[in-house]
Amino acid sequence: MSSIYILGDKELSISDINEIIQNNLKLSLSDKAIKRVEDCRLFLNKKISKSIDPIYGINTGFGSLCNNKVASDNLSQLQYNLVVSHACGVGEEVPEDIVKIMMILKVQSLSYGNSGVQLKTITRLIELYNNDIFPVIYEQGSLGASGDLAPLAHMSLALLGLGQANFNSIKTDVKSIYKKLGWEPINLLSKEGLALLNGTQFMSAYGVWSIIISKRLSYFADLIGAISLEGFDGRGECFNELIHKIRPHGGQIKTAKNIRDFLKGSSIQANFKEHVQDPYSFRCIPQVHGATKDVLNHVQSIFEIEINSVTDNPIIFVNEDEIISGGNFHGQPLAMALDYLAIAMSELASISERRTYQLISGQRGLPSFLVANPGLNSGFMIPQYTAASIVSQNKQLCTPASIDSIVSSNGQEDHVSMGANAATKLYCVVENVEKVLAIELMNAAQAVSFRKHNSSEFIESIIDKYREKISFLEKDRLMSIDIEESIVFLQNLSSGGRSALILSPLKTYSRILAPIFKSILSSFKTVIMNFSILPSIT
Repeated sequence: MSSIYILGDKELSISDINEIIQNNLKLSLSDKAIKRVEDCRLFLNKKISKSIDPIYGINTGFGSLCNNKVASDNLSQLQYNLVVSHACGVGEEVPEDIVKIMMILKVQSLSYGNSGVQLKTITRLIELYNNDIFPVIYEQGSLGASGDLAPLAHMSLALLGLGQANFNSIKTDVKSIYKKLGWEPINLLSKEGLALLNGTQFMSAYGVWSIIISKRLSYFADLIGAISLEGFDGRGECFNELIHKIRPHGGQIKTAKNIRDFLKGSSIQANFKEHVQDPYSFRCIPQVHGATKDVLNHVQSIFEIEINSVTDNPIIFVNEDEIISGGNFHGQPLAMALDYLAIAMSELASISERRTYQLISGQRGLPSFLVANPGLNSGFMIPQYTAASIVSQNKQLCTPASIDSIVSSNGQEDHVSMGANAATKLYCVVENVEKVLAIELMNAAQAVSFRKHNSSEFIESIIDKYREKISFLEKDRLMSIDIEESIVFLQNLSSGGRSALILSPLKTYSRILAPIFKSILSSFKTVIMNFSILPSIT
């Protein structure tokens, strides 16, 4: 596989972005993209030299200052001023992987040749990326409407030799990095600052990251739910294909199939059940988990349109001899999708916590709180509290950001999407879901250990691997350590942590699993190695 990913020849998929990040690929711009960019800049130069009319953001002020004409000898200073004045971000630093995605998406958007930037401006953005120079960007400051102005301004400071960046994971002044590398700052020409700042790459980057991680967690929710079902001595007929064919939502069908595959060969399932039905948190796993899968597919389709779009303003159409001011930077499509995905992912945590609650309730032959001598030992009592607290926080985070708007720029920007807030809230929700699922896995593995019969070979092999990190709870111990280890276990089902997607720990199972489980293992590898091509749910 090539170590370079060429941007500008084809549409980006979320799978492509995942590949770039996981394999640490360098970026390059295609020859076709280079020609588009150069042709657009040449067209813009000619247009400015011949036009006496104001062109928004090119020879005018910005926002409510759009009627203020700027002299031709100040156009470069105008763009410089735009970047430095808009770098007003505050709060936590944006995680490095998301900064990487922002930079990839900005290059992709500029590569279409509708933005009027110099080729060397895009080239410098690529050079920053390829040299592991990732600008320090802050979470707060974007209204998600005039583009992600503040976050993209902080990203663009690095082009000017300003601000700070993480250089080989060490926070450093960009000025000193330039000196070390012998680089000169980019002198922005007309329109360039606006092209860099107007855009939805902050919202989009958070959305792409969230989709990648959410697909993995969606699969793990099915797997952990199946382990909990076994621990609870639950019934399997509710996953029968016949039920789901007559309510054929794609996600529901796929979830039921996943559970059936996980349970194949289970002696627990073959054992006689005294109870006729299970609580909804078990019986309705296909319906609840499946609905989340369907939302994920819908949201992914929206983001794959967005990351292949031109979202700055004004937009230049060379062949049509037009420069048109519009609103492609408005984040409403993303804001609503981000809110929707937060709700969908929150439900995976909500139903997971309910399964945890059922497992510790002392039903179906399980000891109260899944521990010997309950009373002397609290066992798994308080991890459920933790899960409940996180689930409650998710409910609070799922209040839609997209229903809000605050007027800005003296009323010129009078309706904003708040998509950036939706994006950062979703990030928190997704991380919370991982924690709740890790707590459920702790309980599920403990509960299965109390069963007289074995689960499926596949589930038993997962539990065996889990037990290498988190031992069976004989008596009370420091549970926060177990919770953290359980979270890390989920992350490291792909070797190297959450961002490294190459399956390693489960490869050994290919030698011991019966043929019936080979398709499950193959499916699981696919999830870990390429989140965007999860087992199809249609």
